[in-house]
Amino acid sequence: MIYLASGSPRRKELLTQIGCRFEIVKSNAEELKDSILSPDVLVMENACRKAEEAASRLEKDAAVLGADTVVALDGKIFGKPKDEKDAARMLSELSGRSHEVYTGIAIVANGKTFRAVEKTLVEFRTISDEEIKKYIKTGEPMDKAGAYAVQGIAAKFIPRIEGSFSNVVGLPIAAVDSLARKAGVELYGNIDA
Repeated sequence: MIYLASGSPRRKELLTQIGCRFEIVKSNAEELKDSILSPDVLVMENACRKAEEAASRLEKDAAVLGADTVVALDGKIFGKPKDEKDAARMLSELSGRSHEVYTGIAIVANGKTFRAVEKTLVEFRTISDEEIKKYIKTGEPMDKAGAYAVQGIAAKFIPRIEGSFSNVVGLPIAAVDSLARKAGVELYGNIDA
């Protein structure tokens, strides 16, 4: 079993989808938003902070998973939009371009922190201003890095993804499984997977 140091419903859904045994323990770690850090370094640092802070409040032998996801275009980081205007700006900048999604993952287990970063390339078709307005009105972009949900309505804007789909959703499942095995953490309980 593992503790998930995140309140993200998408991360919860992804772990549930693969039959992972987990409990949620929200992290109180302060996230870095430092734009001088590269996206991969930023997400790794935040994932470690989240996992380590949550682990510090649990029993010594607890295993904790922390994660952080950002969208990056030409090295510029897009987090969650502050408001509808910010969401429109992000979507306009992503329109007709390819960008990267980075997720840092960290597992604290047996007194050690195991870490990895996953990168996925996402291509957006050109999106009109009218489509952006309609999409924002759905509310879907408002709590998502880059102001879109690949598993939702925004799928119609994305003709191509290169890499992990679940990474774009918010948690690269194959990378989490690999990292858990390195950390000696059993994710699946009594099922054969």
